Amino acid sequence: MNPQIVPIHRTESREDGMLFVRTDNIIDTMVNAPLIVAGLLVVALTMPLQTSFATTRTLDLIINSDGSTNISSQIDVDSSNFELSLFGPSIDNFVALGEDGTVLSGNIIEDKVMIQTSDYSSITVNYDIHDLISKEGRVWTFSFDSPTKYSLLMPENSVIVGMDILPENMEQLDSQIKLEIPVGPAKIDYIFSTPIETPTTTSESSFDSVTIGLIVGPIAAAAIASVIVAKKRQSRPQLQTEVIQITPKSTTDSVNPDTIFSLRPDMREDDKEIVRFISENGGEVFESDLRKKFLQPRTTMWRAVKRLERLGVVEIYKKDLLNMVKLRNDLEEEN
Repeated sequence: MNPQIVPIHRTESREDGMLFVRTDNIIDTMVNAPLIVAGLLVVALTMPLQTSFATTRTLDLIINSDGSTNISSQIDVDSSNFELSLFGPSIDNFVALGEDGTVLSGNIIEDKVMIQTSDYSSITVNYDIHDLISKEGRVWTFSFDSPTKYSLLMPENSVIVGMDILPENMEQLDSQIKLEIPVGPAKIDYIFSTPIETPTTTSESSFDSVTIGLIVGPIAAAAIASVIVAKKRQSRPQLQTEVIQITPKSTTDSVNPDTIFSLRPDMREDDKEIVRFISENGGEVFESDLRKKFLQPRTTMWRAVKRLERLGVVEIYKKDLLNMVKLRNDLEEEN
């Protein structure tokens, strides 16, 4: 009879009392353990992201002549404690507003801000940033990698001398160029120049014929449109004068801007322009009309209007769910 062989797991003992056991599956255990830990980390990192969700509805950028950029964005949120990533750490004049214009509190840490949204479903943020513009010699360079499409308003009297993207739209607004730019990185080179210097700088620049057609074509079309708009504006004061003569009541209700300026001698120049525009339009206008006239974001114009309200120059009331700004007739001299 052949003896039966039975497998035996060997154990080894040492004189110091330690027991070593050889396990056949130890290699599989060592391989699977890191995978399990990695899976748990992915789950842990994913859970906070699901608690806060935001969608950028609009994004508008305005390049200032000093090299800063004003950013205005309307965002849909679903959290009362919302963390927003800014487009750089050099931030000034940050303001967050609710849907009804209420100023929201926010705490900025480097390039992020924690906003108490107070259960608003949509908020508007506005701030100035100094990280998007660089300068070498006469050439200024705008560089921005955007997660969504946006509008870009170039500085006054600036001339684009190169860009590495194709805008979705391009139009001339008086002495400024407005671009609609798609998602992704964009780089735009520009200089400050007078219209007389434009031909000489064009001959010295290095952009090709495609870029020339892209820039000159829309500007020429916009220039024609500007002439038409200018003619319409020239005819508008005559129509207003005739209306004032027919309806003397509008002249009595209208407030003389010079009277306001004499009572408020420390008023800012940009605020004076707003007062003149309101006076020329019968003494009251919608806040939205002020934004269109002066090409200002919602938050910037709202701060200017509230500043005039604190001076006692205007009063603000709702009309058709919109903010109406009206010059006060009972303005008194400051003590």
